[in-house]
Amino acid sequence: MSRLIKILLSVSSGVMLSLAWLGFPGWMLFAAFLPLLALEDHYRLRGGKHAFLSLGGYVFLTFLVWNGLTTWWIMHATPVGAFLAIVANTFLMSFFFMTTHWVRRRSSSSLGYPAMVALWITFEFCHFHWDIEWPWLMLGNGFANDIKLIQWYSVTGTLGGSVWIWLVNIWLFLLVKKLAGEGWSSKLWQSLAGLAVLVLIPMLISIIQYVKYEETSDPRRVLIVQPNIDPYSETHDVGAMNNKLNKFIELAKAHLPEGTDYIVGPETVFEQDWNEARLGEYPAVKALKELTAGDQSRSLVIGASTFAFYPPGDQAPSATARRTRDGVYYDVYNTAIFMDNSGVLQTYHKSILVAGVEKMPFRKSLKFLDEMVINLGGTNGSLGVQAEPVNFVSARGDKIAPAICYESVFGGYLSEFVRKGAGAIFIITNDGWWKNTPGYRQHFSFARLRAIEMRRSVVRSANTGISGIINQRGDIVAQSGWWVESAISGEFNINHQQTIYARYGDYLGRMAAFGSVLILLGLISGIVLKKIKKPHQF
Repeated sequence: MSRLIKILLSVSSGVMLSLAWLGFPGWMLFAAFLPLLALEDHYRLRGGKHAFLSLGGYVFLTFLVWNGLTTWWIMHATPVGAFLAIVANTFLMSFFFMTTHWVRRRSSSSLGYPAMVALWITFEFCHFHWDIEWPWLMLGNGFANDIKLIQWYSVTGTLGGSVWIWLVNIWLFLLVKKLAGEGWSSKLWQSLAGLAVLVLIPMLISIIQYVKYEETSDPRRVLIVQPNIDPYSETHDVGAMNNKLNKFIELAKAHLPEGTDYIVGPETVFEQDWNEARLGEYPAVKALKELTAGDQSRSLVIGASTFAFYPPGDQAPSATARRTRDGVYYDVYNTAIFMDNSGVLQTYHKSILVAGVEKMPFRKSLKFLDEMVINLGGTNGSLGVQAEPVNFVSARGDKIAPAICYESVFGGYLSEFVRKGAGAIFIITNDGWWKNTPGYRQHFSFARLRAIEMRRSVVRSANTGISGIINQRGDIVAQSGWWVESAISGEFNINHQQTIYARYGDYLGRMAAFGSVLILLGLISGIVLKKIKKPHQF
């Protein structure tokens, strides 16, 4: 196999993996790994002293193309951050794939491909839980706009889609390999039939679920406000903040129908850093509360930047950023605020923070780098978080899961709100940083996955778009345009039933991690025992 062929195989896999994030159908992922699997198999059979390193270079190229084509838009906010994110995730993908190659070279053929699936799912699962979380390119996310095919995510979550994609790719590769080596035979027809079952049965089950699913009628009316403020040109002086406040209130009042239960605004509309100890005293908060006046059931959810001081002598919670000023601990938060005419204000602090923007990764070890986080205006620097998810509770008893921006990509995290009784999900975000790129469209589409996984209606307010309402099947009920001032009025249903995924979260990831550990320990112990028995062969 020539070097040019190897490069073409590597690049073609990267391009094919990117297509689902660029607006093409998700089923194209079923063949995306074929060129890379051909390369991996070539080097596994070839062996040799430098084969491992040679394959590693082509694997890195594949994942670099995938990451670059799908997430280049980060550069609009930070070119350096985009470079680091793309290269770091490429390295991690390559590391896990090369680990599977090592397992395949050291184990039997019957173990190699199952290990490949288990290790990749472990990689995706780790991206939910370590300090540089980046599950944006989970394979299962590629079906975000093919909701009729993945209704069973309510059982497996997005990781189930990743397993499906890997199984189909491996099966198809083995089928093509046998066809190239043996030609057509009765066994190949059986393999082809098995592949058809693997692809079509989940699709058929999903379509049946989609057609038969009916939401329990428990409607609420919502007004979603999209103020469309350019994050690159806005200022944060008092005059600008007052203009922003008046714009939001006027836009809401102009489109507010009778019987509205909720008004929802985007992330960090107000960035004056309000003190949570006297939140109700701010003129802006008092003006916003007027939107709920005269209707006991009407509530407002809005995003703001807030802070809280800890009294001298008190220790700040361990989960927080723990900033200090004149010896006093305090935290700055990216906050969702819930208010109604009862006078009670509820707050939720964003707890899954963007690495390098809202937090310094591995802060305990790299605390001296705190000030190097990227400044995107408003809530930047290492922010505080809260210990556990907390729902907003309305006067009529509704429990609402607040998700701020990046948190909406984490199905397992949102399932914690649902287990605590959330009947709907409100996402507030500001995607204007990414300008008119695939980034904001990808982010909006991921909200459809959360609706299916939890069978919860999703109400989404984005500063510059896309705002909208998504029902429990993942259908878009209403949506705004991009980069337009807008207010959307519509209905969504509250749901109290829990899906299997909502109840158990990312159990597939936990199973894969356990299986991966067993596989690696088994192989390592086998190598060590073999070395002890035949030391001169090593």
